[in-house]
Amino acid sequence: MSTLKNTRVNALDKKSKIYVAGHRGLMGSALCRILAEQGYTNVIGRSHSELDLTRQDEVTNFFRAEKPEYVFLAAARVGGIHANNTYPAEFVYSNLQIQNNVVSSCHEFGVKKLLFLGSSCIYPKFANQPMSENQLLDGKLEPTNEPYAIAKIAGIIMCQSYNRQYGTNFISVMPTNLYGPADNYHPENSHVIPALIRRFHEAKVENRSEVVIWGTGKPLREFLYSDDCARACVFLMETYDVKGVPGGGDFVNVGSGIEVSIRELAEAVGTAVGFAGKISFDVTKLDGTPRKLLDVSRLHQMGWRHKVELIEGLKTAYADFIKTVGTSR
Repeated sequence: MSTLKNTRVNALDKKSKIYVAGHRGLMGSALCRILAEQGYTNVIGRSHSELDLTRQDEVTNFFRAEKPEYVFLAAARVGGIHANNTYPAEFVYSNLQIQNNVVSSCHEFGVKKLLFLGSSCIYPKFANQPMSENQLLDGKLEPTNEPYAIAKIAGIIMCQSYNRQYGTNFISVMPTNLYGPADNYHPENSHVIPALIRRFHEAKVENRSEVVIWGTGKPLREFLYSDDCARACVFLMETYDVKGVPGGGDFVNVGSGIEVSIRELAEAVGTAVGFAGKISFDVTKLDGTPRKLLDVSRLHQMGWRHKVELIEGLKTAYADFIKTVGTSR
């Protein structure tokens, strides 16, 4: 592994022009909040109707016209297991197209620094726990999200390759499971926390006495509030410099370093939602991977730790669900 460089020689100016790709999504909206909170005054974004990142000509024209100095690439097609299984072609195609177009334009138009957001699903299905950065490509991926993971791995390698060949400063971060405002609450395509929020909310408003969760409730997972992830990304954009590092520089895991069981998670979501009924587990359903935890020691050594604990974050996420979806469904 290459030597970490933690320095502010490339620190952003508060007036630097910053483009957040995917600014309306879970991570993009969090980045916009944190950048504003920290005093950055020249942050831009474009909706999908204004700029289709899968179209190279549109991306090229945008970068030529706007000339952003710094870029956070948070735009991606994302979803849970059902979505990954149902739309594998779209997941690999769209994400590769977005990455290819944005990264190449960052180089072509002289962006000072790019931060690419990946995913913890890049690690092998049976990776050692906790999962350290050096386990990339160390085994077979989880089949259900392989197309998405392959695209994200390609994004890491692309950033490193541009750094090696052109001397760019393109960094990559791999966040753990994220949740928070602007999440996707779709009943079929959402991730575990928004799916549980919706399920417990519907049980509450329908006065149901029980919510059934698939599996034993024993698997362990790690979660990070989206604003915390955004703070980590801004911190790394300000301090982590890979320009000139042999091999194109290392990517960095971003997480809380804290794991909870699915049972504990379900109980916490039920509490946040205000569900007073029984939580039971259907042990005839499969549990999936027993444990999935990122090794965040590298990020901790650089001086960053999360702030928002799970219970606090879930309450905010539920308030966002009520505002987004409504009080009845």
